[in-house]
Amino acid sequence: MSLLAGLGFNTIVVMIGVAALGCAAGAAGTFAMLRRKALVSDAVAHGTLPGIAGAFLLAALLGRAPREAAWLMGGAAIAAVLSLAAIEWLARRPRIGHDTATAAVLACGFGLGLALLSVVQTLSVGGQAGLEQLLFGSAAGMLPEEAWLMGGLAVLVLAIIGLVLKELSTVAFDPDFAATIGLPVARLDALVALLCASVVVAALPIAGFVLAVALVVIPPAAARFWSNRAGVVVVLAAAIGSASALAGAALSAILTETPTGPAIVLVAALFFAVSLFFGRARGLLAGGAT
Repeated sequence: MSLLAGLGFNTIVVMIGVAALGCAAGAAGTFAMLRRKALVSDAVAHGTLPGIAGAFLLAALLGRAPREAAWLMGGAAIAAVLSLAAIEWLARRPRIGHDTATAAVLACGFGLGLALLSVVQTLSVGGQAGLEQLLFGSAAGMLPEEAWLMGGLAVLVLAIIGLVLKELSTVAFDPDFAATIGLPVARLDALVALLCASVVVAALPIAGFVLAVALVVIPPAAARFWSNRAGVVVVLAAAIGSASALAGAALSAILTETPTGPAIVLVAALFFAVSLFFGRARGLLAGGAT
């Protein structure tokens, strides 16, 4: 407690907020990882860039404050949903696999976003400077209400997964059997993708898409080395995501020249490395590689 008090109120707020974000991201990304669709969240994250830039342009055209959070986050959310829809539509086309569809949407979305950002920079309305910060975030400046938002997001994600855990587990490990017994495989996949997209969009102003995607992908991958049971992997992924974010934020506070986001990603990578070698279910030293 004395250590926490010495860190200061703002640092404690950041640690709580990013820990909640790590919990939500780890849990949400588990079934995307098990379905081998983890990079969908990356494509969605890059796809939010044209949504943000487009919302800025629309707000400026309508005479509204272009940096208004509701406009920018609304644009990011719409772009995220459209990216998900484009990936699923392309994946159903003949001769186009899911990985190809994901890569195509990622590249096209990011390219369109950069083009729109160049247009934004030519406007004379003001507010363009620092717009890209929404993509890289500013975790160190997290407000108490944003930390509460992350906490609510974590509770919501865990509650939804808990309600459909059995169904999601069946789809993850045997989709053909799931379809045979009448489970809505496509809808359950869409639910997982929507949860990942929601985490990414909610994290944009706080952590940016780089950190959000890292927390969606790395903790579930690390957790998978420790168990073959979906429910256990979800819990471990949420715990690893939360611990990575907490430790990274603390490290950033102690080493003042270290930015919060990269510190969190490095700690998560350390968890992954340890799990890769020592994981009881699939770790290299446990014979899991075979």
